[in-house]
Amino acid sequence: MDQTITPIDPIAFQLGPLQVHWYGVIIGLGIALGLYLAISESKRLGLHPDTFVDLLVWAIPIAILSARAYYVAFEWDYYSQNPGDIIKVWNGGIAIHGALIGSVITALVFAKIKGISFWKLTDIAAPSIILGQAIGRWGNFMNQEAHGGEVTRSFLENLHLPQFIIDQMYINGTYYHPTFLYESLWNIAGFILLLILRRKANLRRGELFLSYVIWYSIGRFFVEGMRTDSLMLTEFLRIAQVISLVLIVVAAALIIFRRKSGLACHAYNDKSNEEVNM
Repeated sequence: MDQTITPIDPIAFQLGPLQVHWYGVIIGLGIALGLYLAISESKRLGLHPDTFVDLLVWAIPIAILSARAYYVAFEWDYYSQNPGDIIKVWNGGIAIHGALIGSVITALVFAKIKGISFWKLTDIAAPSIILGQAIGRWGNFMNQEAHGGEVTRSFLENLHLPQFIIDQMYINGTYYHPTFLYESLWNIAGFILLLILRRKANLRRGELFLSYVIWYSIGRFFVEGMRTDSLMLTEFLRIAQVISLVLIVVAAALIIFRRKSGLACHAYNDKSNEEVNM
């Protein structure tokens, strides 16, 4: 029975010579939903509704470039021999940590130019980012990538997964851990948590974004340990795990420091745009 399983076609549709991949469609869906949420929260907190549209005009291409550059840099042994593959982002190979670096730098510059609180921008964006990540992992599913180690079919069936997920995890004669799904579910839980925190908790400005960083990094640390395609710093040290640990410590330290120093003087729901300092 296993030998007859046909994987899902990674190409969603074709327009003449142009092939539109599911990976891009799913990433686009995540961006669209995230933008809708950010615009709605912007209105509630007194920002112009076009703020995030203007930000994304710069953030999206910069995030894609930085995500790809990050991935290529750590896989340079391959790409130095296959330079033509560098632009093939539709085949995967976009590192979320690279995208976050590019996005944060873009937001810093954008906030400075527009005279808007950087922390307010990132707080509003946090639920949108983690929702986009949850959706985006299904692009990895369509490409049959970002999976974990070998498992049996019975293992997957015992997880009560839908048949289409079990079948798509059958790759070249072997079943694999659906780590894309583990991370997606973790991110969905984080999205719900952030929605609760921003309405129920007495958060200061910047703390919702920093809570996102902590939550995502905890999940990424454990899921990364299961994956077979990790970018490696050394033979045994996974780059994403190291960065996740650093981000957890830095984010927690920033929350404590900003509260104790008086920098976090504005509440999350404060509609003003000023900021004491970074």
